[in-house]
Amino acid sequence: MQIILLDKVVNLGALGDIVKVKDGYARNFLIPSGRARRATQTAIAEFEARRAELEKVAAAKLAEAQALGEKLSGVTLKLSQKAGVDGRLFGSVTNHDVSAELTKQGYSVAKAQVRMPNGPLKLVGDYTVQVNLHTDVTIDLSVSVLGETA
Repeated sequence: MQIILLDKVVNLGALGDIVKVKDGYARNFLIPSGRARRATQTAIAEFEARRAELEKVAAAKLAEAQALGEKLSGVTLKLSQKAGVDGRLFGSVTNHDVSAELTKQGYSVAKAQVRMPNGPLKLVGDYTVQVNLHTDVTIDLSVSVLGETA
């Protein structure tokens, strides 16, 4: 299916690109989330008429993400979990826990934006997780997992 991108999509293209993707990817994800439209002649004409407006919105989103990234760059999160004597956690620290702690501190970060390359944290210690604020803005965040004795 031919689509026109209304936003930058990783590994696919930038704003205004006309690309060919599988039908299910377009119908089930890109079009409902507002990132693309079918590339018909009328849709292309409407896009060209609104191109400046969409570029301005995209630039504002990028600037907002960069500003949040600057604030987050020096932050170290401290999370407490119950742990055994050997330093293993009862449970784990997931991206939900990290985003909840960031939200508690006043940063608006969704659970899906927190990337844990090695999976959930299951031991006491210091770790680095990635926060993907925008397709062009990725921040490394320090997370310190502290153990509480039961």
